[in-house]
Amino acid sequence: MNLISGIKLYIDKMCSESGPGMKIILLDKETTSIISMAFSQSDMLQREVYLFERLDSGRSNERLKYLKCIVFIRPTKQNIQLLANELRNPKYSAYYIYFSNIIPRTDIKYLAECDESESVRDVKELYADYLCVNPNLFSLNLSCCMANLNWLPDALTRSMQGITAVLLSLKINPVIRYRAGSQAAQLLAKLIYEQITKESSLFDFRSNIDGAAPPLLLVLDRRDDPVTPLLHQWTYQAMVHELLQIKNNRVDLSDRPNVPKDFKELVLSGDQDEFYGNNMYSNYGEIGSTIKQLMEEFQRKANDHKKVESIADMKNFIESYPQFKKMSGTVQKHLCVIGELSAMSNKRILFEVSELEQEIASKAEHSAQLVRIKKLIADERVSVEDALKLVALYALRYERHANCDTSSLLQILKTRGGRAPVVPALIEYAGTHVRQGDLFNMVRITDAVKLTRNLIKGLKGVENVFTQHTPLLKETLEDVFKGRELDPLFPAINSELVPFRRPPQEAVVFIIGGATFEEALSVHQLNNAGYRVILGGTTVHNSRSFINEVMAATNGIQFKNTKSMIKYCSTDNI
Repeated sequence: MNLISGIKLYIDKMCSESGPGMKIILLDKETTSIISMAFSQSDMLQREVYLFERLDSGRSNERLKYLKCIVFIRPTKQNIQLLANELRNPKYSAYYIYFSNIIPRTDIKYLAECDESESVRDVKELYADYLCVNPNLFSLNLSCCMANLNWLPDALTRSMQGITAVLLSLKINPVIRYRAGSQAAQLLAKLIYEQITKESSLFDFRSNIDGAAPPLLLVLDRRDDPVTPLLHQWTYQAMVHELLQIKNNRVDLSDRPNVPKDFKELVLSGDQDEFYGNNMYSNYGEIGSTIKQLMEEFQRKANDHKKVESIADMKNFIESYPQFKKMSGTVQKHLCVIGELSAMSNKRILFEVSELEQEIASKAEHSAQLVRIKKLIADERVSVEDALKLVALYALRYERHANCDTSSLLQILKTRGGRAPVVPALIEYAGTHVRQGDLFNMVRITDAVKLTRNLIKGLKGVENVFTQHTPLLKETLEDVFKGRELDPLFPAINSELVPFRRPPQEAVVFIIGGATFEEALSVHQLNNAGYRVILGGTTVHNSRSFINEVMAATNGIQFKNTKSMIKYCSTDNI
């Protein structure tokens, strides 16, 4: 279950089926991102694709009849119309058309009518309708999927299409479960089920061998776990996303004063950068020592290159120079990123802030934590953004506590110019009236399994104060794979597939409202333990993008659960 391999196979198929010779590829905005996250431009050149054009932006009218054209687009109404216009007046010798998802027959018929010159050689569906961030993580790049706490219609349709494409590319017809009580999750699960039923011939995969349970599609809601996206992260990929932001595997450092000109935009892809691929899940301390070893190896090779005395030395130098040059670029790139992360961590005293964030997320020590929060959020070295996250975590943890003092924290935040309305919006979005599950380990005595789990966790102690928190997703998936009862909390839509005694061996999890790199790390650990899990989300959040999504989702609704914070609410919500 490797998503990047799946996308690569599809692209290879496109390039090989069009035969030898020079080719151009015609893309739309989304398929451009889909391809660029799996292949570099030089990879595409090796497949004889020399030109890249966008169907949906200004293009020249020059006819290039010596080129074949591969068209790879999403089957949207706008794209169909643009492609129809192209086929009425073809610029290339032959067209090989690939749609990234299921296309209605009426659209195929319309395109056939427009192809009067009969330049189309092939039309196919290839189910590459999602962005593969890691082998086990996909995104749909929907930065906001809700308004008034209900689905935006376009985002709902796009999510259904993206998940359907993932299921088809992995060749699985799953049991569909959704988080009970979440209208958004139920609606999406229902749409996916209807699409699978409608296209049943496409989902007619091999039946389960040896009576194994069918795979599981689990539709979850970000509103169950608002804590994970708010925490500062210390693994390499997550930390880069939190502090510098990764967008389509690219990091923009153009506004950083101390970054060399060549490193203003960096590509961070585990598939194209071996060092990054091996270390994306390493923690901050490990990265420091690993980059030191890489530096030492680089210096050793640089010294070897200075000793060019004989013909044999010259031959070796020429042969090893490309690898040396590549290694030089890798070292410089990652030193540049680590330098930025280190400077920001020290400037914003993130070790101290993060330790308190983890304590709030993992332990109930109200009075001691309140004193520490007041001290930290008043400290000028702590950024207003970090102060806001501390107050938000406190408000979520102690919302129903008898001595909850969120108002005084919001007052301090307001005097520092912080976005105080975020906190009441977050409580409306994901307060205790919304959440199901066990976010803060507030376990009932009757729940023996969770009580034992917490007791063992307590006895083990804390290995690392910066990684005390475990995402709710990890505990949910452990319950799935251990065969625990899922029904009241995660009902199944297609219940006829359910009566298996064995737990599933494969799971695809989709989080409405966005996944995080901390959850991707949990999935990576489960996959290393022998399970098979793919994680996806409407987007991949850091704390800033999550707060923006919360504000957009709650904009204009009347706040009913935050009366005590009414003077800090936005005027739109009163």
